[in-house]
Amino acid sequence: MNFGLTPAAYSDLPGWAEDDPTDLFSPMRRCLDHISKVKPYRTGALGLRSEHLASAFEESLAVQPKTAAEARRFFESRFRPFRIDPHKGAGFVTAYYEPIVDVSDQPDELFRFPFHRRPDDLVDLDESNRPFELDSSYAFGRRLPEGGIGSYFDRADIDRGALAGRGLEIAWARSRVDVFFVHVQGAARLRYPDGAIRRITYAAKAGHPFTGIGRRLIDLGEIAEADVSMQSIRAWLAAHEERQDEILWTNRSYIFFRDAEVSDPTLGPVAAAKIPLQPMRSIAVDRLLHTFSSLFYLSSDSLTHLSGGRPFRRLMMALDTGTAIVGPARADIFTGSGDEAGELAGNVRNDADFFILLPVEAARELGHGD
Repeated sequence: MNFGLTPAAYSDLPGWAEDDPTDLFSPMRRCLDHISKVKPYRTGALGLRSEHLASAFEESLAVQPKTAAEARRFFESRFRPFRIDPHKGAGFVTAYYEPIVDVSDQPDELFRFPFHRRPDDLVDLDESNRPFELDSSYAFGRRLPEGGIGSYFDRADIDRGALAGRGLEIAWARSRVDVFFVHVQGAARLRYPDGAIRRITYAAKAGHPFTGIGRRLIDLGEIAEADVSMQSIRAWLAAHEERQDEILWTNRSYIFFRDAEVSDPTLGPVAAAKIPLQPMRSIAVDRLLHTFSSLFYLSSDSLTHLSGGRPFRRLMMALDTGTAIVGPARADIFTGSGDEAGELAGNVRNDADFFILLPVEAARELGHGD
């Protein structure tokens, strides 16, 4: 592995005695349900298996913590904390959220920018059918009319109308910038003129690599690196409508969506771990290294606006992933749904210390036990 684990005590976790992880019991039980009734999560390179986690989660069924201290004692008795040493650089966190976007189910002069369903000519790629000219990072391609498979249309192609007339539109938004940022977040709640709320979540993508437009604006000298955030990028795009194509098309990646219910408005969308995201307790991680439903304690002295001006110190669960989330001590924090959650998420770019909590038996089996 390209990182190390150093045994720690719970007293080594800054702020542990003040955290209240009671609200992690619900996602633990949802993960247990998925592992036992659907299928186990893929094991990351660390070697932590779903069975390890499910065993501890099953014990949570008999626990109904009435206080934060009782909730902490559950974790203290069943998990061992280890500091993650990434060997290169420091741990780093960003954040994401679920936007709420005003839409119409019919296009007009106001609502002109669509969200698309997955097209029927989009093909899942693997080593058996990937064209040699496409990099191994391409998970999707296009079934060509004349036969064979090639690369799919990119953002510029689709914005110019490559999918027009095929009935793939789910809904239309008023702002192409809103649509773009829903692509970046991977999900959204759609608010219709009659007040109805629906949700769209990730279904597939065109396959092209993700390119951050913030980096492009930094390289062009349009925004200082210290000032880049979702808010500053949005402000720049609003002030430079004539250059939106130039900047947005830098990111060739394009996301397709599917309809989903909003069964519990307090929870986020169903993410890569196949359960709903718990706001402020869910993170996206590098799934090649870490197994979904793993528990991490994050501590950042510089990240204060997510926790009322205090350093961010909180037990989190790995329930999602993302192409930009790479490395053992890298996470994207889910802040919730709506504009307020977006304001919180847009300014998170902070160093952080990462601890992983391994079930006691798993720690022994993986060579980290007593």
